[in-house]
Amino acid sequence: MILPQGEPQLLTWLSWLMVAAGLLSFLMLRWVHVPYGRYSSHIFGPQLPVRLAWFMQELPALVLPLYLLVTRPTLHLAHTANCVLLAAFLCHYLHRTLIFPFLIRGGKPTPFITFTLAFVFCGYNGYLQSSYIISYAEYPPDWTRDPRFIIGISLWLTGSLINIHSDHILRNLRAPGETDYKIPRGGLFEYVSGANFFGEIVEWTGLLLLAGLFKVCLLPYYIYDFDSRAQHIISGTLKNLKTTQRGETSWFPIYINWYFQI
Repeated sequence: MILPQGEPQLLTWLSWLMVAAGLLSFLMLRWVHVPYGRYSSHIFGPQLPVRLAWFMQELPALVLPLYLLVTRPTLHLAHTANCVLLAAFLCHYLHRTLIFPFLIRGGKPTPFITFTLAFVFCGYNGYLQSSYIISYAEYPPDWTRDPRFIIGISLWLTGSLINIHSDHILRNLRAPGETDYKIPRGGLFEYVSGANFFGEIVEWTGLLLLAGLFKVCLLPYYIYDFDSRAQHIISGTLKNLKTTQRGETSWFPIYINWYFQI
């Protein structure tokens, strides 16, 4: 397959578009709470089974890189740095597509618009990142010994483990049949309200360093999005705490904004 003419310029514009979309999302989500998870609502269209929605919306970010991998010249993948970077990206979406959805316990349905936005983003992100890594990214021969690479892969692994562990805590908040509101405890939930979101921010920060600061667009997008979600969680938690008994409100997770300084 011959590489599309003008694609490097296209990738640059798509990167800036992602920054703009992240900023727009950050502003909009201050006033409009897109329903997902426990905030699911019929307002945003027909609802899909949560496991099916998660699987389908994440699938483009896994399928598109694999498609490009088998249809494009892979000379750049002769370099270890490119292989590690692509493997890290694929591992993330392998988990989000083929493992995470099927571990969900009785989650609320996903509104169609929420599903559609996630589907479009995953396709956009899957193409943007993988096409650059497979076809254009170039690194010096000693890049795998560079401190940015070493710190990046360490952060990526740490963030992945935080995210997976935090999701495990959330899945096990309630015993079968329980429906009451509960605050997650354990792990980084002792320090941040949205430990699962925090884990993904750390993970993508690591990927950013691993890639030599390529596609800076991705980190602001995730920070804008996850910060808005975390703020939504905090406001919902405070609302629930006002209606709980006094003995149940002695602990509240601290929300950390320091990652905006990254």
